[in-house]
Amino acid sequence: MRILISNDDGVNAPGLVALHAALADYAECVVIAPDQDKSGASSSLTLDRPLHPHTLANGFISLNGTPTDCVHLGIHGLLENQPDMVVSGINLGANLGDDVLYSGTVAAALEGRFLQRPSFAFSFLSRQPDNLATAAHYARAVA
Repeated sequence: MRILISNDDGVNAPGLVALHAALADYAECVVIAPDQDKSGASSSLTLDRPLHPHTLANGFISLNGTPTDCVHLGIHGLLENQPDMVVSGINLGANLGDDVLYSGTVAAALEGRFLQRPSFAFSFLSRQPDNLATAAHYARAVA
């Protein structure tokens, strides 16, 4: 199984790192995430400039685009092997109610679903990274 992991908090976000750590021994994981915080990006695509992926020392791929761009490019051409599933998060901050309309974390999972992949988005109520390992453990159980 291959899992594409993304988020909206950026490629170095503690929630993304915790999620990758929890899933990496379960499946082949590739991370493609925005090069900076894109919270509130919703399902926007970047149409006004070229997108440039960069592979970081830890193997994660950073992209100068939105979470939706990351998933779209991951499924349509950036990766040699297609992912079987998309997992997005772990977002620092709850995505509840109207938040889901604006969340880039939710949008990344929705893009995976639009592209016919089982997809999940995970958010963490706190904005502090305490207990992310526990949240990642539960995310792994769901995925």
